[in-house]
Amino acid sequence: MNQPQPPPAEADDKDWTWVLERPCPDCGADVGDLTVAEVATLNRDIAAGFAEVLHTRPDVASRPSPETWSPLEYAAHVRDVFRLFSTRLELMLTEENPEFANWNPNETQEAERYDLLDPEVVAEELVADAEALAVRFEGLSDDQLTRQGRRSDGALFTILSFARYEIHDPIHHLWDIRAN
Repeated sequence: MNQPQPPPAEADDKDWTWVLERPCPDCGADVGDLTVAEVATLNRDIAAGFAEVLHTRPDVASRPSPETWSPLEYAAHVRDVFRLFSTRLELMLTEENPEFANWNPNETQEAERYDLLDPEVVAEELVADAEALAVRFEGLSDDQLTRQGRRSDGALFTILSFARYEIHDPIHHLWDIRAN
C-alpha cells in the first residue's frame, strides 16, 4: 500500500553564503573563522547528535507542522548533504574551478521519500557519511585549501570557504529539530 506523500516543505531558495560573513541569527553558528580540522570535528559531533535523536525520539517521523520537516527528514537531508559535499570536494580536487550541478533538497526529499526511511539505517549512513567527509577534510594540505569550485548561480568557493559553508547546514538542522 502506498502511503500518501506529506506536503512539501516550503521551497528554500535563499542564498545561504552569507553565513561565511556573519553568525546565523537562528542557530547561532559562526562558521567564518573555522579551520578545516574544526569543520571535520563538528561534522562528527553533529552526526552523533542526529544519531542520538534518531535512536531516542519516538516522534522521529512526525512533522511538527505540515511545512516543517520531521527529524527523520532533516537527518536524511543532512546525510545527503555530507554525500553531496564529498562529491563536490572531489570535483574541486580533481578539476580546475568546476561548476556544481544544481541540487534541490525538496525534490530529493520527495523523490526519496525521506518520511518512509528507517531511522536506524539513516543514523548509520549519516554517521558514516559524516566520517568520510571529515576524514577527507582532515587529509587536505594547505595548498589544496585554495582550490576553487562554483555553483551555477556564480557563488565561488575555495575549499576552505566550502568547508565552512558546508558545516552550517548540519548545525542549523540539528538546531531545527531540537527547537521543535
